[in-house]
Amino acid sequence: MMAQLLFWWILKGLFLSFLLKTALSLNPDDPNVCSHWESYAVTVQESYAHPFDQIYYTRCTDILNWFKCTRHRISYKTAYRRGLRTMYRRRSQCCPGYYESGDYCIPLCTEECVHGRCVSPDTCHCEPGWGGTDCSSGCDSDHWGPHCSNRCQCQNEALCNPITGACVCADGYQGWRCEELCEPGSYGKGCQFQCQCHNGATCDHETGECHCAPGYTGVFCEELCPPGSHGAQCELRCPCQNGGVCHHITGECSCPAGWTGLVCAQPCPPGTFGINCSQDCPCHNRGHCDPVTGKCICTPGYIGDRCQEECPIGTFGFQCTQRCDCQNGAKCYHVNGACMCDPGFKGIHCQERMCPEGFYGLKCNKRCPCNITNTLSCHPLSGECSCKAGWAGLYCNETCPPGYYGEGCQLTCSCENGADCDSITGKCTCAPGYMGDDCTITCMAGTYGTNCSSVCNCKNDGACSPVDGLCICKEGWQGVDCSIPCSSGSWGFNCNQTCYCTNGAACRPADGFCLCSPGWQGDYCDQPCPDGTYGLNCSERCDCNHADGCDPVTGYCCCLAGWTGIHCDNMCTQGRWGPNCSISCSCENGGSCSPEDGTCDCAPGYRGPLCQRICPPGFYGHHCSQPCPQCVHSSGPCHHVSGHCDCLPGFFGTLCNQVCPSGKYGKNCAELCQCTENGTCNPIDGSCQCFPGWIGKDCSQTCPPGFWGTDCFHSCNCHNGAMCSPYDGECRCTHGWTGLYCTQRCPAAFYGKNCANVCQCQNGADCDHVTGQCTCRTGFTGKQCEQKCSPGTFGYGCKQLCECMNNATCDHVTGTCYCSPGFKGIRCDQAALMMEELNPYTKISPALGSERHSVGAIIGIIILLLIIMVLLALFVWYRRKQKEKGHDMPSVSYTPAMRMTNTDYSLSGACGMDRRQNTYIMEKSFKDYMKESVCSSSTCSLNSSENPYATIKDPPILTCKHSESSYVEMKSPGHRDSPYSEMPTSSTANKNIYEVVVGGT
Repeated sequence: MMAQLLFWWILKGLFLSFLLKTALSLNPDDPNVCSHWESYAVTVQESYAHPFDQIYYTRCTDILNWFKCTRHRISYKTAYRRGLRTMYRRRSQCCPGYYESGDYCIPLCTEECVHGRCVSPDTCHCEPGWGGTDCSSGCDSDHWGPHCSNRCQCQNEALCNPITGACVCADGYQGWRCEELCEPGSYGKGCQFQCQCHNGATCDHETGECHCAPGYTGVFCEELCPPGSHGAQCELRCPCQNGGVCHHITGECSCPAGWTGLVCAQPCPPGTFGINCSQDCPCHNRGHCDPVTGKCICTPGYIGDRCQEECPIGTFGFQCTQRCDCQNGAKCYHVNGACMCDPGFKGIHCQERMCPEGFYGLKCNKRCPCNITNTLSCHPLSGECSCKAGWAGLYCNETCPPGYYGEGCQLTCSCENGADCDSITGKCTCAPGYMGDDCTITCMAGTYGTNCSSVCNCKNDGACSPVDGLCICKEGWQGVDCSIPCSSGSWGFNCNQTCYCTNGAACRPADGFCLCSPGWQGDYCDQPCPDGTYGLNCSERCDCNHADGCDPVTGYCCCLAGWTGIHCDNMCTQGRWGPNCSISCSCENGGSCSPEDGTCDCAPGYRGPLCQRICPPGFYGHHCSQPCPQCVHSSGPCHHVSGHCDCLPGFFGTLCNQVCPSGKYGKNCAELCQCTENGTCNPIDGSCQCFPGWIGKDCSQTCPPGFWGTDCFHSCNCHNGAMCSPYDGECRCTHGWTGLYCTQRCPAAFYGKNCANVCQCQNGADCDHVTGQCTCRTGFTGKQCEQKCSPGTFGYGCKQLCECMNNATCDHVTGTCYCSPGFKGIRCDQAALMMEELNPYTKISPALGSERHSVGAIIGIIILLLIIMVLLALFVWYRRKQKEKGHDMPSVSYTPAMRMTNTDYSLSGACGMDRRQNTYIMEKSFKDYMKESVCSSSTCSLNSSENPYATIKDPPILTCKHSESSYVEMKSPGHRDSPYSEMPTSSTANKNIYEVVVGGT
């Protein structure tokens, strides 16, 4: 029966040791550790007042007993007994949904968190930019952040950074939500470009394209509409006629001088002229003004700028071009030329006298006073004389003045070169050197002087003066003797004439005749050759096709618009147009112009009169007729030429719907990321998103000491010199420490780095959690506490000396004396009987000892048999109870020699000894049990001279006397309390808040 009891006790101890070791390895501070209370029993040594019957003698009247009477009284003495004390401790285990890893509990997620970590059962905490139950789904365009739980606030098709939520504005927008258009005058990405538009044009906030105000054109709206067009985009044609110019904005016609009306189709009304017919004509006498210049067109009989003057005397008619033929001093009418005769004359031309010859006056009764010989007639009214040829004066008695002759001396002499003129006939009397009727004939060449009798000495065919013989040089010569030729640009006599030949022609020095250059003709070489001719004297014929004549000088063909070549038989090359392909195309952006009129045929992607404007947004290609594809992440619609999407930084692909591959970023994914492997590269701007534990521009720096996590935001909470992991803040404990924050020492029996070293201490010695050095329990010594105190010593450090006498043995732990047979007392210094040895705590009076030895032995045997029967009954009851409970809660058995600490729940032999020592202690306990007389409350004695009421935090060393243990069942476990608590004890069960059942196996 005892062997079976020992077997079950050992089996239960090993099972309980395994459970306790598992439970106590968890960190009780971990919020994911759940716990419940369980009780256990410890034996303590307690003192009490033990009553006994004390016999004494008094004097009395009993003569038979020699006047001594026996008396009894109850006395008390201090005795010691073993008591059972119920203690409580907390059993820890991972809460539901968590699993054990090391000394703390880790949440369990059924599905792996791909881009995140498991923070609670089946709950993933996703990294920014990822969502889904397992963090495997990237955020869509409308969400960002961990679990994609934040809704993007971006507007106007802005992109939302899936990690930070920052808005990447499309071109033309700004603001933290991209809700604002660019300020006027700016456009493009980040509104960082300044508009270049002029003349009030508006700038497209996205592309910067200038939307010209009406009347302007050009890429930057810097040009007025071309002549003949006006209005928005210069697409309206001007209606103005007769050279009118329309306003480039409104199209209103600005008429040239002489025209008026909405389209300049009406000439100025009579009496007005000039621009807008705003000036009044200044012409008099019914003159008309030119509607353009305002010049007066006079009626017949008037001249002058304003027709304010009559025709001069002797003229009449339109512009006074006709000559009057009136006689006898009559005046003609300036309008029609009719003669207005002076008094005394009559006739159409006033050619008839009214008085007879020789008389004058109103009555023709006065005789004329004129010299009859020299007079032709006298005036019939006034008697004024009309002299014959050669005579003058009031009465015609004076000859003509020099140089004049004839009737009225009004004829000018034709004599030249100083010749005298006859006043009547005008015959010339020549001076020396001249001859002829009018003395215009000089002396013969080589002669001069009177009668031309002298010989000249002039050179180069120069003639000498017929008067004094001075040389009269021939045209082209000069000098005294005519030996010096004329200088360039002069000609004629004495080289005093200037050449007026044009277009590079030279004049002959003799006569100034122009010698024309090729291509010119006329007296002054100012007329080009007639059409179809060219060259010197215009003698060559042109040979041209598709030409408007040829160059009059070289004969080079003046090709018609669209033609070129020597004979104008080649069409214009690309980029040229007009006559002889002489005009460069003004078409922009690769547009080609018509060789005839220069109109632009725009290249794909452009439009407008000069192809200066790109296709409107959403279209591309030739004539901007093709719609753009649906670009996803682009700076706008597709490229106006190719139709390709202009991807925003960070995207590529035909539709800009693919994110840059790893390691690339920016526009066209052309930039190489500079991030190390410790972070991810933002595909848009290349900024590095560091993994937890890393910082720096390229994520190459670890968190500074004391910080961890994303951006090193979190502070470390490690203790006892531990460093935390910059990635997840996990504490890397120093030697001897463990737990989530390195706040716990290594479990009992372990020490060093990661608590991986097993302590070698024996006999329940404490092991230093850092160095592994053993701190021996009371009664033991040695490096590993493997030796008991040497005989004669005991206690802590074996420094106390035993006081036992009479060859008694001293307990190496408590110093308790184990008396040899025949001795008793605390120091075994008293003699004792045999029955007293069975109960060393009971003191019997010597007077009654012999009477009670036999009774005590019988009672002891009976009590021993009762105890054995009770123990057997309890064992059977316990087995039945265990089967009924279905092992809901493991019962815990403790050997009297077992020592437990607050961190080690395992059983390693008895009181820290090995299995052989444990077996020895059990056998010794059984033998001691047979020796003991009575062990009513417990069979284990607490041997501690220092703290007989030690709690679980400092558990006592139990010296087992019997193979008996107790177990405690606690039915109301607590949750997450202090790992060890000492519950109040009471001698009565109904005072304990827990239901305690004490039993023995």
